[in-house]
Amino acid sequence: MTIKTNALKSIAIAVTLSCSALSLSAMAHDTHAHENTASVKALENAVSGDHRTAKNKARDQYRHPIETLKFFGFTPNMTVVEITPGGGWYTEILAPALKGTGKLYGAHYPDTGEDNYYSNSRKKLVKKLASDVVFSEVVLTDFTPRQESELAPQGTADLILTFRNLHNWKDAGVEQVFKDAFNALKPGGVLGIVEHRLPAGVSPEKARGYVSEVQTIKQAKAAGFRFAGSTEVNANAKDLAIHPKGVWTLPPVLRLGATDRAKYLAIGESDRMTLKFVKPAK
Repeated sequence: MTIKTNALKSIAIAVTLSCSALSLSAMAHDTHAHENTASVKALENAVSGDHRTAKNKARDQYRHPIETLKFFGFTPNMTVVEITPGGGWYTEILAPALKGTGKLYGAHYPDTGEDNYYSNSRKKLVKKLASDVVFSEVVLTDFTPRQESELAPQGTADLILTFRNLHNWKDAGVEQVFKDAFNALKPGGVLGIVEHRLPAGVSPEKARGYVSEVQTIKQAKAAGFRFAGSTEVNANAKDLAIHPKGVWTLPPVLRLGATDRAKYLAIGESDRMTLKFVKPAK
């Protein structure tokens, strides 16, 4: 009788533990689902915000900001770094989505006081950030191409992003940026890259502004990153990458002006690779 009683107790304990495990799993699933919903809602609100210009909103069809940031694992409580925000197209989305719950660093060219592209770009961004309260929590840091830069305090970032910039930095610059990003990220942090994609078998000289996906993955791995995958959300099969004025032949630049304008508008913006890398946890 005692043996049967002990057996029944063991079964009861096993059932209780199993139910507890299932309950914890369900709770974890619910929490994850809630976080995903909150992240998407924050991004949707930012993308549809009145602070964004109609011109910038018109490019959503090519840049897919919500899908891209979801792929990189964005959540509103993250510490995010955007390397060279440029005119602030993505800053218009990241700043409100993070405001009050996360932190956004804009690692941009320093203003040296000179009348050149880098200083003027910084001035324009500073002016933009001062134009609307939605940008009030953005912190600018100094990024100098091909030089060691502190994008954010070491080991503090959850997510580092750069959009269509690798072609400007060349190989040595890209390798340095990846080192800087690795230093700024927490273990387990993500580096997200979107860049004009060089088709396999095409030389960079024939497709100016486009970058090799294979080479980019190789460079990131050399900096210590683990390749975590890619998505075709920003792909464009119409773009064959060989244009008279390089990638700038296509919109939004349309460097040929009125010449073949309809042709290049029909192609749309460039074919882009979207790559995700992770800093290995220690």
